[in-house]
Amino acid sequence: MFVVLKRKNILFYGVAIVLIAVLVTLISTSSVAGVFFGKTSRKIPVYSVSVAEEDKVIALTFDAAWGADKTLKIIEILKEYDANATFFLVGFWIDKYPEETKAIASAGFDIGNHSENHLNMPRLSREKIVEEIQSVNKKVYDLTGKTPTHFRAPFGDYDNSLMTALEDLGMVGVQWSIDSLDWKWLSAKDIVARIVPKAKSGDIVLFHNNSDHVLDALPLVLEALKNKGFKFVALSQMVLTDNYTVDSQGVQRKND
Repeated sequence: MFVVLKRKNILFYGVAIVLIAVLVTLISTSSVAGVFFGKTSRKIPVYSVSVAEEDKVIALTFDAAWGADKTLKIIEILKEYDANATFFLVGFWIDKYPEETKAIASAGFDIGNHSENHLNMPRLSREKIVEEIQSVNKKVYDLTGKTPTHFRAPFGDYDNSLMTALEDLGMVGVQWSIDSLDWKWLSAKDIVARIVPKAKSGDIVLFHNNSDHVLDALPLVLEALKNKGFKFVALSQMVLTDNYTVDSQGVQRKND
């Protein structure tokens, strides 16, 4: 009797070990294939783009939701350094500052969509998500004749519902790989220290158009990166809109 129970125990533990091994394999495989137990893994927006390091391209982006006192000066500084850029605009900001919106477009910069009301998008219904996006697209088109192709989620918060809606609208979700943290009232020196040492080709840098020290920091960042050989491009010059994949780190790569 003792021998039989022992064999049953051995059999039980053996089966348990095999099951654990199978689970580990499935989990490992799912992280690569993007599927786990039949469920699609999280869709990821673009944080940076895989480009040759020798290309030395970097995309500066400015989120605009509150205030516009510094927007025209930002445009002036960018022009002075022959730097292209992208401005992500909220719908109610466009309503309040239509002339600044037109000035951004007239200067040749990209305008991205930052939602109509700067809400937490994952908390919205699919219908409301589409409404938030399309409303801004229409406002930008009515003022500039161009429709945004890039979307940045307020608070950087996204989910599969938002990403799927963007795909259906023919748009690309874009985050950032370097955060200036200018909204935290950092000094110009601290902002430069957050960006310049870590900058690499294909990075997307986040600024805010009305942060306290953006006008002091921006020339310093542009000068330092220019001295390193960087060229400043709009997202439309770097981010692909079709035939691409985004890996688990948010790096966009062109499909072979």
